[in-house]
Amino acid sequence: MRRAAGFTLIEVVCVLAIIALLAGLILPAIPRATSRSRLEAYALEVAALLSADRNAAIRRHVEIATALDAAGGAIRSGAGADRIQLPRDVGFDALLADTCAGRKAGATIVFFPSGMSCGGTIQLRRGGVGFQVRVNWLTGGAEIVSSDAASK
Repeated sequence: MRRAAGFTLIEVVCVLAIIALLAGLILPAIPRATSRSRLEAYALEVAALLSADRNAAIRRHVEIATALDAAGGAIRSGAGADRIQLPRDVGFDALLADTCAGRKAGATIVFFPSGMSCGGTIQLRRGGVGFQVRVNWLTGGAEIVSSDAASK
Protein backbone atom coordinates (compact mmCIF):
# COMPACT_ATOMS: atom_id res chain seq x y z
CA MET A 1 0.00 0.00 0.00
CA ARG A 2 1.17 3.39 -0.88
CA ARG A 3 0.85 6.25 1.60
CA ALA A 4 -0.61 9.58 0.34
CA ALA A 5 1.78 12.52 0.35
CA GLY A 6 0.92 15.64 2.36
CA PHE A 7 0.40 16.86 5.91
CA THR A 8 -2.07 15.57 8.44
CA LEU A 9 -4.40 17.88 10.25
CA ILE A 10 -2.51 17.47 13.53
CA GLU A 11 0.75 18.56 11.89
CA VAL A 12 -0.87 21.72 10.49
CA VAL A 13 -2.44 22.54 13.88
CA CYS A 14 0.92 22.11 15.65
CA VAL A 15 2.68 24.43 13.19
CA LEU A 16 -0.06 27.08 13.61
CA ALA A 17 0.19 26.78 17.40
CA ILE A 18 3.96 27.33 17.27
CA ILE A 19 3.52 30.37 15.00
CA ALA A 20 0.87 31.83 17.35
CA LEU A 21 3.14 31.28 20.36
CA LEU A 22 6.08 33.02 18.66
CA ALA A 23 3.85 35.91 17.55
CA GLY A 24 2.57 36.28 21.11
CA LEU A 25 6.13 36.56 22.40
CA ILE A 26 7.61 38.77 19.68
CA LEU A 27 4.84 41.28 18.84
CA PRO A 28 4.71 43.03 22.25
CA ALA A 29 8.48 43.64 22.01
CA ILE A 30 8.16 45.53 18.72
CA PRO A 31 8.01 49.27 19.45
CA ARG A 32 4.88 50.98 18.24
CA ALA A 33 5.77 54.52 17.24
CA THR A 34 3.19 57.28 17.34
CA SER A 35 2.01 58.18 13.85
CA ARG A 36 1.23 61.67 12.58
CA SER A 37 -2.50 61.02 12.75
CA ARG A 38 -2.26 59.71 16.32
CA LEU A 39 -0.18 62.76 17.29
CA GLU A 40 -2.89 65.00 15.84
CA ALA A 41 -5.49 63.02 17.80
CA TYR A 42 -3.54 63.71 21.01
CA ALA A 43 -3.53 67.43 20.15
CA LEU A 44 -7.30 67.32 19.61
CA GLU A 45 -7.74 65.50 22.92
CA VAL A 46 -5.66 68.14 24.74
CA ALA A 47 -7.65 70.98 23.13
CA ALA A 48 -10.92 69.28 24.10
CA LEU A 49 -9.78 68.93 27.73
CA LEU A 50 -8.74 72.59 27.86
CA SER A 51 -12.06 73.69 26.34
CA ALA A 52 -13.96 71.56 28.85
CA ASP A 53 -12.06 73.20 31.73
CA ARG A 54 -12.80 76.66 30.30
CA ASN A 55 -16.49 75.85 29.99
CA ALA A 56 -16.56 74.46 33.54
CA ALA A 57 -14.97 77.67 34.86
CA ILE A 58 -17.67 79.77 33.16
CA ARG A 59 -20.50 77.46 34.24
CA ARG A 60 -19.37 77.11 37.89
CA HIS A 61 -18.18 80.75 38.28
CA VAL A 62 -14.82 79.63 39.71
CA GLU A 63 -11.20 79.57 38.58
CA ILE A 64 -10.10 76.20 37.20
CA ALA A 65 -6.46 75.27 36.69
CA THR A 66 -5.41 72.62 34.20
CA ALA A 67 -2.17 71.01 35.44
CA LEU A 68 0.63 70.22 32.99
CA ASP A 69 3.37 67.73 33.83
CA ALA A 70 5.93 67.94 31.02
CA ALA A 71 8.37 65.53 32.67
CA GLY A 72 5.69 62.87 33.10
CA GLY A 73 3.94 63.65 29.81
CA ALA A 74 0.56 64.15 31.47
CA ILE A 75 -2.19 66.76 31.46
CA ARG A 76 -4.79 66.73 34.24
CA SER A 77 -8.13 68.51 34.20
CA GLY A 78 -8.89 70.89 37.03
CA ALA A 79 -12.63 70.43 36.59
CA GLY A 80 -12.82 66.66 36.87
CA ALA A 81 -10.93 63.41 36.90
CA ASP A 82 -9.93 63.57 33.22
CA ARG A 83 -6.26 62.94 32.53
CA ILE A 84 -4.29 62.56 29.31
CA GLN A 85 -1.16 60.43 29.45
CA LEU A 86 1.07 60.86 26.40
CA PRO A 87 3.31 58.01 25.22
CA ARG A 88 7.03 58.26 25.90
CA ASP A 89 7.90 58.79 22.23
CA VAL A 90 5.87 62.04 22.11
CA GLY A 91 7.80 65.18 23.07
CA PHE A 92 5.83 67.52 25.31
CA ASP A 93 6.76 71.15 26.02
CA ALA A 94 4.73 74.01 27.41
CA LEU A 95 5.26 77.76 27.18
CA LEU A 96 3.28 79.26 30.06
CA ALA A 97 2.94 82.58 31.86
CA ASP A 98 5.17 83.08 34.92
CA THR A 99 2.45 84.96 36.79
CA CYS A 100 -1.28 85.00 36.38
CA ALA A 101 -3.77 87.22 38.17
CA GLY A 102 -1.00 88.57 40.41
CA ARG A 103 0.32 85.19 41.60
CA LYS A 104 2.78 82.56 40.38
CA ALA A 105 1.13 80.38 37.74
CA GLY A 106 3.44 77.37 37.94
CA ALA A 107 2.79 74.54 35.50
CA THR A 108 -0.89 75.34 35.02
CA ILE A 109 -3.23 77.09 32.65
CA VAL A 110 -5.85 78.88 34.72
CA PHE A 111 -9.32 79.60 33.32
CA PHE A 112 -11.42 82.37 34.86
CA PRO A 113 -15.22 82.65 35.22
CA SER A 114 -15.19 85.42 32.58
CA GLY A 115 -13.85 82.97 29.98
CA MET A 116 -10.37 84.50 29.99
CA SER A 117 -7.28 82.48 30.88
CA CYS A 118 -3.59 82.80 31.64
CA GLY A 119 -2.92 81.48 28.16
CA GLY A 120 -0.07 79.34 26.97
CA THR A 121 1.18 77.05 24.24
CA ILE A 122 1.50 73.27 24.48
CA GLN A 123 3.81 71.63 21.95
CA LEU A 124 3.44 67.95 21.05
CA ARG A 125 6.03 66.50 18.68
CA ARG A 126 7.55 63.30 17.41
CA GLY A 127 10.48 63.45 15.06
CA GLY A 128 9.95 66.23 12.53
CA VAL A 129 6.17 66.32 13.05
CA GLY A 130 4.50 68.47 15.66
CA PHE A 131 1.36 70.28 16.73
CA GLN A 132 0.82 73.24 19.00
CA VAL A 133 -2.26 73.72 21.15
CA ARG A 134 -2.49 77.47 21.75
CA VAL A 135 -4.68 78.87 24.51
CA ASN A 136 -5.62 82.51 23.95
CA TRP A 137 -5.35 84.54 27.14
CA LEU A 138 -8.20 86.89 26.18
CA THR A 139 -10.83 84.41 25.02
CA GLY A 140 -9.56 81.23 26.70
CA GLY A 141 -10.15 79.42 23.42
CA ALA A 142 -7.86 76.61 22.31
CA GLU A 143 -6.66 76.21 18.72
CA ILE A 144 -4.47 73.56 17.13
CA VAL A 145 -1.71 74.59 14.73
CA SER A 146 0.66 72.32 12.84
CA SER A 147 4.31 73.06 13.64
CA ASP A 148 4.96 73.40 9.90
CA ALA A 149 2.46 76.27 9.78
CA ALA A 150 3.82 77.72 13.03
CA SER A 151 7.34 77.99 11.60
CA LYS A 152 6.20 79.85 8.48
